[in-house]
Amino acid sequence: MELRQLRYFLAVADELHFGRAARRLHMSQPPLSVQVSRLEQEVGVPLFERSTRRVSLTPAGRHLQERARRIIEEVEGVRAEMRDYVDGLAGQLTVGFVSSANYTVLPEVTRRFRAERPRVSLSLVPLTSGEQFDRLREGTLDVGIVRDDLPNSAFGPTLATEVVFEERLVMCLPSDHPLASRTEVSVTDILEVPMISYPRSLMAGFVTRVDETLGITPGTMRVVEEVVHQETALAFVAAGVGASILPESVRQLAPPSITVVPIAGSPTTRLLAAWRESEDEDATRHAFIDCLRAAATLLPTG
Repeated sequence: MELRQLRYFLAVADELHFGRAARRLHMSQPPLSVQVSRLEQEVGVPLFERSTRRVSLTPAGRHLQERARRIIEEVEGVRAEMRDYVDGLAGQLTVGFVSSANYTVLPEVTRRFRAERPRVSLSLVPLTSGEQFDRLREGTLDVGIVRDDLPNSAFGPTLATEVVFEERLVMCLPSDHPLASRTEVSVTDILEVPMISYPRSLMAGFVTRVDETLGITPGTMRVVEEVVHQETALAFVAAGVGASILPESVRQLAPPSITVVPIAGSPTTRLLAAWRESEDEDATRHAFIDCLRAAATLLPTG
C-alpha cells in the first residue's frame, strides 16, 4: 500500500465520482481507476460499489476513508515537523558561556531565543573560553559565548567568531588600597600591585588581550593567585589578597569593599560568539546569534 494510493482513494471517496476525482488530482481517469483497483486488491475487499449511475463507499471503504485521512494528516504533520527542523524552529541547541556573560548578554539572549523558538530545547553550559573552543572543535557545543579570541596559532581554521559586545577593562581594588582613590590607574601602577589573574591554558584569549592592550609581555605582572571565575577573583580582592583586571560589567557585582577604577588608555575586552564553520547552514544557530546581537545592543557602551 502506497501513500499515493491512499491519496487517490480519498479523492474518489470524497467526490464519489472518478471523473471529478481525476480532475481534482490533475490526472486522467483511467490511471486513477487502475490505482484504486490495485488498492482494493491489496486490502482484499471492495472499497466502492460501482454502477453506471453512481459510485458509493462500501462499509470497508468508509472505514478506510477515516483511517486514510488520519494517516495523511499524520504524514503531513511529520513533514511539517521536519521542515521546522530545517528552518531552525525545532530541535536542540547547546550553548556554552563564560561567567561574565551572566551579567551582560546571557539573560536577554536566553529570553529572546526561547520566545522566538519555543520548540527548540536550549541547553546552557558554563565553561571557560578554552573549554568552549575545545568542545566546539569536538562538535559537542553548537555556539560559544567566549571572552576574547584565542591566539591565531591555537585557533584553527574550522572555528569562526564574531564580536558582539566590547567593554572597558577596569582595575578592581580593595577599597582601602592607596590606588582606590585614583580617577584612573596606569600600567606602571598595575605592575606594582599583587594581582589575581587567570590560567592561560583555560582563558588564553582574555589573558593575552590584557597583556596586549596594556603593552606588557607575558609574566610581567606580579600574579599571586590564579582563578577561573570573576566571582572568585572578586572574593580574593575583597579579602585583600590582591587586585584584578576585569570587564567593566563587573561593577554590578562588586561589593562596597571593592573599588572599581578605570585604566589609563581605556583598554577593552570583547565578548564573542563562536561556532564551528560548516558547509551546511544551521538555521537554529543563526537564530541564536541573531538574538545575541540584539541582546548586545541593549547593553551600556561606556
